[in-house]
Amino acid sequence: TTLSIIMGTIMTMSSSNWLMAWIGLELNMLAILPVISKPKTTRASEATTKYFLTQAVASAMMLLASTINAWQTGNWDILELKNKFSTTIMALSLMMKMGAAPLHFWLPEVLQGTTLQTALLITTWQKLAPITLMYMISNNIQPAILMSMGILSMIIGGLGGVNQTQLRKTMAYSSINNLGWTIMIMSLSPNMAIMNISIYIITTTPIFLMMTSTSTKTLQNLSTTWTTCTTTTFSIALLMLSTSGLPPFTGFMPKMLILNELITQNLATLATMAIMTSLISLLFYLRIAYLTMMLTSPMTTPSLTKWRTQNQKSPLTTMMIPTALFITHLIPAIPY
Repeated sequence: TTLSIIMGTIMTMSSSNWLMAWIGLELNMLAILPVISKPKTTRASEATTKYFLTQAVASAMMLLASTINAWQTGNWDILELKNKFSTTIMALSLMMKMGAAPLHFWLPEVLQGTTLQTALLITTWQKLAPITLMYMISNNIQPAILMSMGILSMIIGGLGGVNQTQLRKTMAYSSINNLGWTIMIMSLSPNMAIMNISIYIITTTPIFLMMTSTSTKTLQNLSTTWTTCTTTTFSIALLMLSTSGLPPFTGFMPKMLILNELITQNLATLATMAIMTSLISLLFYLRIAYLTMMLTSPMTTPSLTKWRTQNQKSPLTTMMIPTALFITHLIPAIPY
């Protein structure tokens, strides 16, 4: 299964033909279905069904767009997507694949119905193939479509996460919000969009890994982890602030560069809207950090908490945390 998931994504990312890209996405989707349904619960089965149906519809839209384009131009090449109708349908299908607004509805539900490790896989690895395809056709998609979808994703991602107590749903809305930034800048500077999603993956991965090691699934769980693993709790809070884009953390770097690019292109109104929507999302990140770091004192809690194993952090988590927090000083070295 793991090999099929990896092979499907690599096949899509390395193909120059729409049919091969579609086959890669299908292989990847069919391989991840048993992974999502691994917990033998009704919620996992429901999540698997929702994931399958949305991905199947997105694949059908993708096949429709590429077929119409091949019919008009006689070419299946990914870079030759010239037909405007085809590019719009293709953009929508890729947004549905990755879970960006307004086709985001499946992502929070699927993440909530599966394990933390699978949620990590869906929010990081599963986004690579659609983002790569969007990067390849970014010159052909109308900028107005990408920018409006980007702003919509940022608003929905911010507002959706505010009222959540389940951490997996919160991370799903966080993913939608960050995809908004990526999609919005895709038409102006595709390289910057890739940098933004890469940094999002770097900051999200250690959060999920630490939540897995402490069996943390709700805000209530998170507020009581201080007694068993203080460093992990502190790290999760800082990583949340980094993901939100607060300086001096790593997450601030791509947001600052994106805003700089928007203002350079005389899109000050769009930049202002982006800042306002990031303030909404900052609200729920700050709430998590506040609950984790400020409401609990480092002593034994009187509340009833579930039993926990005191797992050690994996070497991967330990290496990723400093990267996810403190590489802002590399900004001058980035060619943008």
